[in-house]
Amino acid sequence: MKIITRRAVLAAAGTLAAGTVAAVTLWRKPAAPPIATPIVPAAGEPLVRLQAMSALIPTDPPRPPAEAAFLDADGNPHGIADFAGKGLVINLWATWCVPCVAEMPALQDMARKLAGENIVVLPLSSDRGGAPVVRKFYAAHGIDALPVWLDPKGEAGRAWNARGLPTTLIIDRQGRERGRLEGAVDWASEASLAEIRRLVG
Repeated sequence: MKIITRRAVLAAAGTLAAGTVAAVTLWRKPAAPPIATPIVPAAGEPLVRLQAMSALIPTDPPRPPAEAAFLDADGNPHGIADFAGKGLVINLWATWCVPCVAEMPALQDMARKLAGENIVVLPLSSDRGGAPVVRKFYAAHGIDALPVWLDPKGEAGRAWNARGLPTTLIIDRQGRERGRLEGAVDWASEASLAEIRRLVG
């Protein structure tokens, strides 16, 4: 009987010790990776698979999104009404968000292809460091065709009921939300470009 008791005590002590080690390990968990994290890992496999536009969640019926302010690179407030008559692709993202980083080259490619069609891509960064953090990210990843836009406190994202990052809203030329996508998207594909053109009207 004493042997059983001793084994039970030893087992309990081992479990307690393991739990303590695990707790210390979690407490010492390293901070998020630097913003220069590569988009494609060394093995050549994509870090995040980009989804197709078929993942679009339609807004039915189309309706204007809630009023919300976001900032330009100089800290000046803007709203969707400032882009009246234009189609908008509003991408809520952050430099520490792995899927956001993965889709950024495709988002930039789309912005270049649609620039002459009165369709504006607004990447609203929720990074608390503001414009300097976004500029550093852009420089590290060769992003030179996207402007710096900010939603530093996530107020616009909350107003628009975004459940996470990245979330993208498609706004037509009448200022109505036509749909949204949650997660990383292959924005540069011909199918994506055609669907954006159709949705913004």
